[in-house]
Amino acid sequence: MQGKIALEEHFAIPETLDNAHDIFPDRVWRELESRNRDIHGGRLALMDEYGIETMLLSLNAPAVQAIPDPSRAYEIARKANDFLAEQVGKRPDRFQGLAALPMQDPEVAARELERCVTQLGFRGALVNGFSQVNDAETAVYYDLPQYRPFWAAVERLDAPFYLHPRNPLPRDRRIYEGHAWLLGPVWAFGQETAVHALRLMGSGLFDAHPRLQIVLGHLGENLPYAMWRIDNANGWVENRHSYAAKKRMRDYFCANFHITTSGNFHTQALLDAMLVLGADRILFSADWPFENIDHAARWFDSCPISENDRMKIGRTNAMRLFKLGEV
Repeated sequence: MQGKIALEEHFAIPETLDNAHDIFPDRVWRELESRNRDIHGGRLALMDEYGIETMLLSLNAPAVQAIPDPSRAYEIARKANDFLAEQVGKRPDRFQGLAALPMQDPEVAARELERCVTQLGFRGALVNGFSQVNDAETAVYYDLPQYRPFWAAVERLDAPFYLHPRNPLPRDRRIYEGHAWLLGPVWAFGQETAVHALRLMGSGLFDAHPRLQIVLGHLGENLPYAMWRIDNANGWVENRHSYAAKKRMRDYFCANFHITTSGNFHTQALLDAMLVLGADRILFSADWPFENIDHAARWFDSCPISENDRMKIGRTNAMRLFKLGEV
């Protein structure tokens, strides 16, 4: 398929380049360093070869979210966003931007998002999971009350918010002790992000701000396949569930979330997700540079779905959600 749009595609600045080094062997990291630095060279050539018209670029992980000092987090976020705006300006026909946000300070994060959307022309934001705030051992999640004004700003700006994974803090990894292979994209990324997404749903956030749109990668971090059980577990136990939200989690998932194919190029999983969410809420992505563009594109272009659904997932859903007709 020609004209695909990919939206979980990363770059790095010098201050964030080594952030994911610990989850890759050195021999692989040398290749990833080169991929992270490149925007207009090999990346663009691969886009041309595999039918990707546009990439929405975002800073690598965990980057800003792993900087406990709020002032430093803001400094790096602003630097990354200014760099990205400069790169997009060179080829706005091929690249668009998603903002990095210093979520350590919700008020500053809201201001930076507004700057990125209204002044730099970015299409939304991508945030790498929880933020460490003031010290390296404190993980802060965005369902907490202090983030409600931030979410009000996101809704007002009509800016999609991509909740991207990161590993749990070392203190929270006891279940992985002796099994470090389960960290990162194998399992821990998805588990961490799914719990964060469920916290947002259960907090009542989407009752207060029903127009919010959250994006999850990797075909929904396993949530599409768990949604029935989440809502119906031990359904014979009266009033078991206690949370602020007014609706079932599935209702929010189907109204306030989109998912992408990033790093999960599996036909059966895609078909299952389509049965839960429908084709209108799924979007193509590769997860470059951490996954391969050729793997993503070859799989997607040949997977057994209708051409109408392929066009939606590959292109038109992203155009609508991110307002890409307004370039």
